[in-house]
Amino acid sequence: MPSLNVSFTEEELDGVRAAAAAEGKSLKQYLHDLGVREMQRGRFVAGASAWAERLRGEFDDAFPEEVPPSERGGAAAA
Repeated sequence: MPSLNVSFTEEELDGVRAAAAAEGKSLKQYLHDLGVREMQRGRFVAGASAWAERLRGEFDDAFPEEVPPSERGGAAAA
């Protein structure tokens, strides 16, 4: 299985160790889980953004008062 060496200052490593201990995990497991969670978070945000963009027109039509002034057709920017 691939592995990775990561450098930390002593102060950073102390903080990471404390965070791992607070979650009841080994340092290795904490850092692994942190990377995986960040990857999953990025995928979630990308999916949520795409979903919101697909619905933007429908939302703007249903709630025209919520469209930012700079994006309203024919309205002067505030």
